[in-house]
Amino acid sequence: MKVLLDILILLVGFVAMIKGADWFVDGSSAVARKFRIPGVIIGLTIVAMGTSAPELAVSTSAAIQGSNEIAISNVVGSNLFNLLMVLGICAIIHPVPVGKPILKRDYPVNLGITVILLLFAAVPALLEGNLFDHKMTENVGTVGRVCGILFLVIFVGYIFLLIRDAKKNKTEEEEDEKPMETWKCIVLILVGVACIVGGGEAVVYGAKNIALAAGMSETLVGLTIVALGTSLPELVTSIVAARKGQVDMAVGNVIGSNIFNILLILGVSTTIHPIGVNLMNVYDMIILLVVNTVVLLFCCHEKRVTRIEGIIMVLLYAGDMVFAVMR
Repeated sequence: MKVLLDILILLVGFVAMIKGADWFVDGSSAVARKFRIPGVIIGLTIVAMGTSAPELAVSTSAAIQGSNEIAISNVVGSNLFNLLMVLGICAIIHPVPVGKPILKRDYPVNLGITVILLLFAAVPALLEGNLFDHKMTENVGTVGRVCGILFLVIFVGYIFLLIRDAKKNKTEEEEDEKPMETWKCIVLILVGVACIVGGGEAVVYGAKNIALAAGMSETLVGLTIVALGTSLPELVTSIVAARKGQVDMAVGNVIGSNIFNILLILGVSTTIHPIGVNLMNVYDMIILLVVNTVVLLFCCHEKRVTRIEGIIMVLLYAGDMVFAVMR
């Protein structure tokens, strides 16, 4: 009975986070339009933050509650899911073109910050020569406040770069929608934030209890259940767009979301509370770095991700999940 209640709390938390992120994006976008901020900038900043809000809520709540394994594995698991499943499924539905800005600006940032995360997590123990002497669930290092602040500084610089490039390539947009009333914008933003925060707390609570009851590690729960749940906004949006043939921005959405996950989410959560990293987390970060490289090769090949490559990506994700469960 207790497990069923925990599952219900987990599901309610996911629904609250997804709806909250949706309301937050609607309200924030409406406010931005009132100040005549270009739609492309709204998409690159507010909407991207909104779709990453579930991960932010879960990782921050987990860090505060001391559930470090969920905090770090949620981000790594979400990034793996975005790269292999979201992008892979989109490519299977319709080949995904990759633009020059992604290859020249966004993907190098994505790779670079993944390397930085791995270095902060693993290098101290590696230098001591005892990294692989630890047990899988034993802490080998800490992603602390210095790393968190560095990520936030890079995040601000990245947003500045996006806005600068967006202004350079700005296009005229028609305003068809009737402006939303100010009070409604404020209500949507406040209710959205409340649902995101409350949902995040519920997901961490439910996931933690389910892990303990089933004898699973928090890392496995974070990599699978929590990562899938918090990545639902990206998955649903991308599949709907792909079915309509609107796949031009699919790679950008995935890479942008992954950048936000590391820079904003880990930046905020590790600045609030340092996060311990175990050997399983290190393995997952290495896998994420390898996957990033493989997907980059796919993106460079013919400047698009083909259906065959999409199938390979989905199979790679299935293989990674099998590896995560077996270990």
